[in-house]
Amino acid sequence: MCSHYQPVTDADRFCRTFAVQLPLGGRSGDMWPKYEGVFVRRPPELESGDEAVPEREAATGRWGLVPSRTRAINEKLSTFNARSETAAKSFTFGGAWHQRQQCIVPAACVYEPDWSSGKAVATQILHKDGEPLAVAGLWDRWRGPGGQLLESFTMLTMNAQKHELFSQFHRPGQEKRMVVLLPAGALDEWLHAKPEQYRDFFQPYPADRLVARVPQKEG
Repeated sequence: MCSHYQPVTDADRFCRTFAVQLPLGGRSGDMWPKYEGVFVRRPPELESGDEAVPEREAATGRWGLVPSRTRAINEKLSTFNARSETAAKSFTFGGAWHQRQQCIVPAACVYEPDWSSGKAVATQILHKDGEPLAVAGLWDRWRGPGGQLLESFTMLTMNAQKHELFSQFHRPGQEKRMVVLLPAGALDEWLHAKPEQYRDFFQPYPADRLVARVPQKEG
């Protein structure tokens, strides 16, 4: 699971990678669950056939999905990650899954805990070439009883037991998990995929394209 990542804050790099403008007011510091972050999606209005609507848009929302069909926000639930194996049948994630509300979460890096020393050491996972990571996710829109509107998103995860890099992380004895990373050429395909096609994208990302490093402490 991933509970910590760095957003993409360079506007030029964001636009070059995701073909949309970085929204103003996006978070510049590290992202944690329940923080407001940026995600990229297929605009909901696109389904109406309006040719003036772009193919992609960047939106901001809470990291930790709140399903549209829930009555109240349950702050005790951990909804920042969704298991790709079970999301379709989940009350929390099933609505977004079947309504084709998939998204991309742009990340400069994700953090995983390295327990090789006997204690957790936060370690960055990033592209070797420094380009942003494109994490597959789901988004939803919840309207509260008072009419308030909240958009939110989650990262999809998959088993990493056999992955050469991600299998090195997490507490000993726990299942090894990794976020679903999309190749650069598959972003549009993911955003426009149908639910029966989602699993085609849940493939281990090549470990030789990634690098792990412990960030240097400031000062």
